[in-house]
Amino acid sequence: MAYQVPAGISNKHIHLSRKDMDVLFGEGSELTKKGDLKQPGQFAAEEQVVIEGPKGSAKLRVLGPFRKETQVELAMTDCRTLGVSAPIRQSGDLEGTPGIKITGPCGSVEIDHGVIVALRHVHLSADQAKEAGVVDQQVVSVRVGGERGLVFENVVCRCGDGHTAEFHVDTDEGNAAKLGNGDMVEIIL
Repeated sequence: MAYQVPAGISNKHIHLSRKDMDVLFGEGSELTKKGDLKQPGQFAAEEQVVIEGPKGSAKLRVLGPFRKETQVELAMTDCRTLGVSAPIRQSGDLEGTPGIKITGPCGSVEIDHGVIVALRHVHLSADQAKEAGVVDQQVVSVRVGGERGLVFENVVCRCGDGHTAEFHVDTDEGNAAKLGNGDMVEIIL
């Protein structure tokens, strides 16, 4: 059985805690919405920071809303460029991950953990998950058609309130499949 969802290519970005936002952008500062993301309540902010690894630095856009802990999401190519050995993890699974220096217009913080390569995943609402025949945390495959078609294995389903249908991969994976935002892919059970 195949169920179609749109793709969303995730560029390198950062989610900030309230505490780190205060240091980087000033006490009591708020994120300025640049544009909504597909997932309900999620948005790209105008604010950007610079992260510094052993081999280089990169500018990252901040995504909102605030998180309990600051989390940096990179592609493997970004990790190599920066000299950071980040594990592939689900968002929020930060224990044992490397840290990094983050600089904003008002100051810098050095987090001791929080850098990951996001595990590819599919977001689905509860109704969409039921229609697709999957449950939260189920591992599926996703087929990409077209000129550079391929099948992504080990895709985790994230289902329930606060989710809507979208397949998330990073820029490395999206480029490998010649995949663009909004391109339709198939969940394969």
